[in-house]
Amino acid sequence: MGIKVLVVDDSSFFRRRVSEIVNQDPELEVIGTANNGAEAIKMAAELNPQVITMDIEMPVMNGITAVKEIMASKPIPILMFSSLTHDGATATLEALEAGALDFLPKRFEDIASNKDDAVALLQQRIRALGRRRLFRPISRPVLGSDRAKTPTERTRASAGLSRVNAQVTHAPATDKPVTRSGAITRGSGKKYKALLIGTSTGGPVALQKVLTQLPANYPHPILLVQHMPAAFTPTFATRLNSLCKIEVKEAQTGDLLKPGCAYLAPGGMQMMLERTGALGRIKVIAGNADMNYKPSVDITFASASKVLGGDVLAVVLTGMGADGREGARMLKSVGATIWAQDEASCVVYGMPQAVTSAGIATKSLSLDHIAESILKETSHG
Repeated sequence: MGIKVLVVDDSSFFRRRVSEIVNQDPELEVIGTANNGAEAIKMAAELNPQVITMDIEMPVMNGITAVKEIMASKPIPILMFSSLTHDGATATLEALEAGALDFLPKRFEDIASNKDDAVALLQQRIRALGRRRLFRPISRPVLGSDRAKTPTERTRASAGLSRVNAQVTHAPATDKPVTRSGAITRGSGKKYKALLIGTSTGGPVALQKVLTQLPANYPHPILLVQHMPAAFTPTFATRLNSLCKIEVKEAQTGDLLKPGCAYLAPGGMQMMLERTGALGRIKVIAGNADMNYKPSVDITFASASKVLGGDVLAVVLTGMGADGREGARMLKSVGATIWAQDEASCVVYGMPQAVTSAGIATKSLSLDHIAESILKETSHG
């Protein structure tokens, strides 16, 4: 029996198109369609789908409200369809905050340049959500809490690829077996220059949970790589900045790394480091057109291994695929510390599994314990 899918959209054409694509996959089966959020809630209760695809703008009840209602009554993995605009980015982030697990552009030409690739990616995303053995919503940080910046702080804060790949391929694995635990009880005493975090599916909420727990005087710069369209990363960076005590900004070429600041890789680009100043300087490039991920965790991690060496704590969070494994291997080969999120707390246990199964990660931690462990390991808590 295939993974049961409920398709929700006010456009009959889009409902039909998505249903056709879903039913083309022998592992998937559309069991119903709804044309607004109110219908979606009713049909979700009656049909017990394993995955819901949800539009945002709909009459009667929009997708964000529907997500909140479904997650409050009977949680089901939800994939949102979004427009690649500022308003679309804001609404999508609100839907993820409400409990949706993943999103894709509503225009198929924005998903991938090739139609067949776009179809395959949609099917893959739905399969990944439907295969989750146990669906437990990630606990969200409380918005408007004392973690957020003051209005004044919000206003002030808002203001060589082929060689890397070749080196990544041949970097040796030199790791001890992974250990699984709760939050670490005390740090190792190692000195660090930077914190690196890579993530994909489920990452926006996971990053928010981790970053909102870091103090304003966190002693290291932070590099963030989240698989996300170019239209979304400015909005996401601004949103994180308004919620966190640390500063969060979309990275730009020429940014000098400074403590207590997180630099988010721009969507559609690659974020690298150059040797200059005390810690290094960011360089944002277009990268090769045939790269699967823009931004790529592998590229940023590999670049950091050259500039920062082993004085790095790198954490791989929830996400589909294996991006980050080879970059983490390079970091590990020069002495960096690599951690991964554990399976139980991941939306999709792909990227963390890749570094864990390869023997690269030395710890596998629940999302609830990652921020606390980071603070203890980097001698700040």
